[in-house]
This record gives sequence, structure tokens and C-alpha cells, in this order.
Amino acid sequence: MGEVFSNFYNFIMNTIDAMGVYGPLLGSLFIVLESIIPPLPLFVFITINFLAFGYVMGFIISWVCTIIGCVISYFLVKKLLRNFVVKKIKNVDLLNRCMHYIENMSLTKITVILAIPFTPAFMMNIAAGLVNMNFKKFLIAILISKIFLVYFWGFVGTSLVESFQNPSSLITVVVMMLLAYGMSLIIKKVFKVN
Repeated sequence: MGEVFSNFYNFIMNTIDAMGVYGPLLGSLFIVLESIIPPLPLFVFITINFLAFGYVMGFIISWVCTIIGCVISYFLVKKLLRNFVVKKIKNVDLLNRCMHYIENMSLTKITVILAIPFTPAFMMNIAAGLVNMNFKKFLIAILISKIFLVYFWGFVGTSLVESFQNPSSLITVVVMMLLAYGMSLIIKKVFKVN
């Protein structure tokens, strides 16, 4: 796994160096695509952005592009798949209850779920689009949660395995989740989002 990551990293770094001022565009593209194409490893692209562009620019590129990718994914699902899926499951009571539950989840719950580094965020993007979740609530949740997610993968995590082996990484996850929860409660009251 380490050798594969190292080879991939060297390939990306060489490509970014060859692109010069257009290097950030490649880093941005990878982050946006990851939010739309589930199998791509987000932590790899965030870590590479941090290494290639430094902590500040790497964070900004990764955070903004993750949000753009989530929004694109949300609207693609909402516009292209929602009506088809709703028609197919209209008689399946369990799925309808699940969709109703997701649609009515509080801003706080959504934010905390999305802030967890190991949550498959693309599934939340798809679920939010399918259930026609209020876009304002979805956007606020990703704006808050992605701060902590990008921070975790950029500063702490270089691999999923290392995160489980390193107790300080897991403590950082818990602290970030609590911060995300607190921020979502404050924003929920200020913007009156349920």
C-alpha cells in the first residue's frame, strides 16, 4: 500500500510541477471529481494538495473544491435521478420511511455525520439529492463539516490504517466532531435552519 501511494504521489507531484501555475487546477479537479465519483480516495488528494501547495493553499483548495463537488453531486442526483428513484420505490414503505427520515434530519446530525473522516460523504450527497433535502441546510452542513474533514486528512491522516493505529488521530476526530456539533448548533440558531 505504501509503495502504491508513493508511486501515485510521485506521479501527481511530477505532473503538478510540469503544469507550473496550472498545477492547482489539477489538484482542484481531483477533489471535485472525488465528490462525484465514489471510489476515488479523498484523503490521498487532500494530503497531496497539502504537500504540493502548503498547509494554507492546500487547505483552501481542498475545502472549496470538496464543497463544489458535493454541490454538483447533489444537483446531478436531484435533477437526473430523483424522479426515477421516487417512482420506483413509491410502494416500498421501508425505503420511503428512510427517505423521509433523511430529508428531515437536523442540521446538527448532518454536520456531525459529514465531519467524520470515515463517512462515505458521496452517499450523503446522493441521499440529500434523492430526498430533495433543503439546499440551504445541505450547504451549511457541508460548509461546516468539510473544514474538519479537510483538516483531519491534511494535517493528521495520511492513510486510513494509520488513523486507526494512532490514538492521537482518533482523539482529534472526536474533538473535531464535537467542534462541528457546536458550530452547527450555533449556526442553526442564527440562521433558523431546522
